[in-house]
Amino acid sequence: MVASEANISLMSVTTPGPDGPGSRLSLALAVTIRHDGHGGVADDLLTPEGLTAWVRAQAAPPHDAPDAAAFTADAFTADARALDAVRDLRAAVRTLFARTVRPGPPSRADAHRLLPEPVAVARLNAAAALAPAAPALHWPPEAGAPVLRSAVPADLDPADRLVAALAREAIAFLTGPERALLRACQGPRCVRYFIKDHPRQEWCKPSCGNRARVARHHRRHRTEPAAE
Repeated sequence: MVASEANISLMSVTTPGPDGPGSRLSLALAVTIRHDGHGGVADDLLTPEGLTAWVRAQAAPPHDAPDAAAFTADAFTADARALDAVRDLRAAVRTLFARTVRPGPPSRADAHRLLPEPVAVARLNAAAALAPAAPALHWPPEAGAPVLRSAVPADLDPADRLVAALAREAIAFLTGPERALLRACQGPRCVRYFIKDHPRQEWCKPSCGNRARVARHHRRHRTEPAAE
């Protein structure tokens, strides 16, 4: 069977971690469950259209991540099967993220309905195995150094290819150096996971820190005795 390497890779942001670069695609998948801005929780993957939009938003030019998804993401269109598979994988990833941040608390969005951890591990591994991949050398004439890619069968089902790529990125993250920096944001109403990029970082973004400071201010004033 002929293997192919796509001209666009699915990824989020490749950023340098403590021991080198790492993909945060699995984090991007996890935070498709987020605060809706009105005190509730929003889910970006409720429909096939939502998944299609999310996948296309992650598309980027080829890069050196070894587990890049080998399909043209800007041409991907999700169906109900792909949506169910990605949502099932997301549940496994968020369960393992909850385990990773212990002894800190997990995201409040699904702390009450996490999978059993052995089930989450088995689901993640099964998803990664959906797309048999082989290492492939990528070295265009104009490039200075070769990079490692993954080649997968050209006729592989797009949904299986997507889910396998997401699962492999999650495995790479959970076994990599940035795992130790994963946190669940404890800002008021926030349900996001984030990477603690700086030693003093407490929140996923500045707006969560602002809300937390306002909440502390109100609590402090409620407990202060009234002036006579």
